[in-house]
Amino acid sequence: MQNRIAEYFPPDGTINIVALCTLRERYIVLYDDAHIVEAKRTLGRWASNPELSFSWVNAADLCAKVRRMEREKTAMRKAR
Repeated sequence: MQNRIAEYFPPDGTINIVALCTLRERYIVLYDDAHIVEAKRTLGRWASNPELSFSWVNAADLCAKVRRMEREKTAMRKAR
């Protein structure tokens, strides 16, 4: 039997994580560098869903974390 989980991981094995944890809920996004846009879209969809307590402020905060992580990775690559 093949390991099907490996199909979901990027070739370099790097998975990024941003999360918002409240007392009653946890919102977690896992994404690789090739899917940053999709991760941000997911945050927007959550914010626009009235059934969730995830707000546009929450989405903006987590999008800012995604951008900051992206800048840090770029800086690390340039430093090598």
